[in-house]
Amino acid sequence: MKDLNHIKLFLLDMDGTFYLGDQLLEGSKQFVDTIAQLKGRDFLFLTNNSSKNSYHYLEKLEKMGFLFPPEKIMTSGEATIHYLQKQYPNQKVYLVGTDSLKQEFLQSNILLTEYDPDIAVLGFDTSLTYEKLWKLCDFVRTAKPFVATHPDLNCPIEGGYMPDIGGVIAFVEACTNRKPDVVIGKPNRSIIQAVSNKLQIPFDEIAMVGDRLYTDIAVGINANITSILVLTGETSLSDLENSQIQPDYIFKNLGELAEKLKFLED
Repeated sequence: MKDLNHIKLFLLDMDGTFYLGDQLLEGSKQFVDTIAQLKGRDFLFLTNNSSKNSYHYLEKLEKMGFLFPPEKIMTSGEATIHYLQKQYPNQKVYLVGTDSLKQEFLQSNILLTEYDPDIAVLGFDTSLTYEKLWKLCDFVRTAKPFVATHPDLNCPIEGGYMPDIGGVIAFVEACTNRKPDVVIGKPNRSIIQAVSNKLQIPFDEIAMVGDRLYTDIAVGINANITSILVLTGETSLSDLENSQIQPDYIFKNLGELAEKLKFLED
């Protein structure tokens, strides 16, 4: 089993891990307070949702009593920007995404175009139109590099789910016979690589904390980093019995993880 003593950065999923809807989960504040007291430990919120930028999440967290800087949050959209800057510098991008995501790309000096791009990028676009899909399929058919921000089929919302980017990926594949060349978000290693590059921290000092086996825990396995399951969201102990995806650690909530970290310091 991987050793928690070596972990310097805890990546926190948000909905189901730190809060549920608009309600802060038990133990979340305790975790934040504990990390602030411990030397050499830090955390970063990591979300697959690329339809919103970090400022949306900062506003939501502020309503719960937390004032965090933008650097405390990384979305799959930001991770995609890091990937493009490293792999395709100064290339023209056709982006299917919300105005929020487009603004994030432009602020990072990514060159966006509607015509003859070098790369096609698909984000979670809640303003999706048929024209956007048509253009995307045309560009994908021409064998241009095709990148998706994350693979989620559904996005959790109050009272249920809304369709996410996964259905659009399936649409494009049905029309073009191509899947994305790269998918950045959890459970893929690329999003952990983006964190590692941005913060200059090695993989063996990173842990992923979340409530979903197929995204949060799976990214831990795929990136070979420590994975920590909290039982405050989607996954129950009974779900683990028949799952091939198994976490390195299981805690009732973030507060219980905080208690463990304080014990390790004593």
